[in-house]
Amino acid sequence: NKMPKHNLVETECDFIHVHNDIVLAVNEQMPPEEELFDLADFFKVFADSTRIKILYVLLCSEMCVCDIAQILSISQSAISHQLTLLKHLKIVSSRRDGKNQIYSLADDHISRTLTSIVEHYQED
Repeated sequence: NKMPKHNLVETECDFIHVHNDIVLAVNEQMPPEEELFDLADFFKVFADSTRIKILYVLLCSEMCVCDIAQILSISQSAISHQLTLLKHLKIVSSRRDGKNQIYSLADDHISRTLTSIVEHYQED
């Protein structure tokens, strides 16, 4: 087993042979295209540092826009804009408390996903 002389990873098979049983099994498990597009939109959320900060804050505690803005030193309008998107994607939810809207992560799936991602990047 000699190491290749280049650092490129081989991405093609040396011999073309489709493993029909594997292909069929995976195709049966694939969600519809629309669900995959929704999933891609979900992951786009994590491509924006402001949204990540908001989600991390909400991982720690539910809170109103004013508190999030104070913690992150970002305008309330910018926070509200991002929260609208996050709520539309069902990543955050809100409830009324007197005159305030209190935001939180939508459910345990979101909390676990965010916690898992954070833990992954905190590993040595």
